[in-house]
Amino acid sequence: MANKPIEQQTAFRLRMSVFLRRQYDRSRQSTYIWREWHMEVRGLAHRGYPLKYPENTMLGFRKALELGFSHLELDVQLTKDGVPVVIHDPTVNRTTNGTGAINAFTLEEIRKLDAGQGEVIPTLEEALRFAKDRMIVDIELKQMGDAYPGLEQKVIDVIKDTGMEKQVFLTSFDHYSIERARSLDPDIELGLVIYGATPSVFPYLEQLGARYVSVKYVYVTPSFMEEARKRGIQLIVWTPDDETVLASLAQYPELLIVTNNLEGWAKVYNEKIARNA
Repeated sequence: MANKPIEQQTAFRLRMSVFLRRQYDRSRQSTYIWREWHMEVRGLAHRGYPLKYPENTMLGFRKALELGFSHLELDVQLTKDGVPVVIHDPTVNRTTNGTGAINAFTLEEIRKLDAGQGEVIPTLEEALRFAKDRMIVDIELKQMGDAYPGLEQKVIDVIKDTGMEKQVFLTSFDHYSIERARSLDPDIELGLVIYGATPSVFPYLEQLGARYVSVKYVYVTPSFMEEARKRGIQLIVWTPDDETVLASLAQYPELLIVTNNLEGWAKVYNEKIARNA
């Protein structure tokens, strides 16, 4: 793919920024009206609303908000020209009508792809402007070694540019990426994503000044929950989708559940947790 002249790329980004600000202003008022009567569901919408709508798209994010979810989880990678975009895989193959690595596309090029139902791959800026004053956002950095030099700084820049410092936290399976984020910003909220449960995670979280840890749901036990509680750590579990499993996890109301089954968790939450709050 041929590169556009730098001037054209810059102009495109400026047009995008103006467009996003206008969209945010227009939609903000309608969201406040909607919030007056809709019950909130404390939970993390995993990549939006992927069982019904294309994952990591603005359509999915809107639908998750409409269902009342308090938190949104999304994934971030960098385009060829260094723009943070929201997509899970390192390639566009699975979720769009294109093929190739994310970092082989400029922003303008990647925005031409269909991410499902006519949706485009959002920029992080677009997603954060949408979520501002509406949802807490878990930004998972899809760093893999040195795959995306500068990813952490660029993501932090977008967070600050959108005024979302108090409404986001950064997580990653790549803990070196989280260490870099801490070195860049002493105040930003951080978390670790791990597969299993280990006691060593708690002193490491303290060392990082991080207060979130996300583990696979099968490893949650009362003792692990109690240790997190004692240390002031917010425990997140991924990704229970079966309604029976979701119901069993409702015994821990302090858990943050990240799920693809938004309707299932909303039902369990309203029946088992919200009523007893």
